[in-house]
Amino acid sequence: MNKAQLVEAIADKVGGRQQAADAVDAVLDAIVRAVVAGDRVSVTGFGSFEKVDRPARYARNPQTGERVRVKKTSVPRFRAGQGFKDLVSGSKKLPKNDVAVKKAPKGSLSGGVSARTTVKAAAKKATAKTAAARKTAVKKVTAAKKTAVKKTAAKKATAKKATPAKKTAKTAAAKKATAKKTAPAKKATAKKAPARKATARTTTAKKTAARKK
Repeated sequence: MNKAQLVEAIADKVGGRQQAADAVDAVLDAIVRAVVAGDRVSVTGFGSFEKVDRPARYARNPQTGERVRVKKTSVPRFRAGQGFKDLVSGSKKLPKNDVAVKKAPKGSLSGGVSARTTVKAAAKKATAKTAAARKTAVKKVTAAKKTAVKKTAAKKATAKKATPAKKTAKTAAAKKATAKKTAPAKKATAKKAPARKATARTTTAKKTAARKK
């Protein structure tokens, strides 16, 4: 039975071929998306679909016998439920006017775990994973910001330390230049002092000569 035949088989039960096709597509799409996301889809009495990770390994090429390395991969797996197994093995009879696979009573088969419960649990797991990923991302961003702030503070501190040293050097150079300019001025003043003394002597000599006359 292929997909088209499956649609025809359930068309009368769901109200038409289009409704049956939409129903089959919706069910298959939901199963595939859940398994790809790493969730386990379990239908009591029918079976469960899940994703299985296979580690890297070595295998042999059946045609050449050559040893080949197989990369790590993930594959889908279906495990039939106990009710499905019992019907296939013949230990239980297939009902004629009832659904072959239906929800089992509590305590029988796989413990009465419904598909809805499994889907809810899978959704909770996915939400928890997403929340954990967000927290990790926030922590990384916060750590990066703190590191950037510390580096900026260190640069500013280094710049502040270097600035006073430069100012001190400039001040010392300015003092030296001022000292050099002041020193020649003082020497010139010292040299002019004897001229004043000579003028005083001349004045005194003139006064003495006047008195003698």
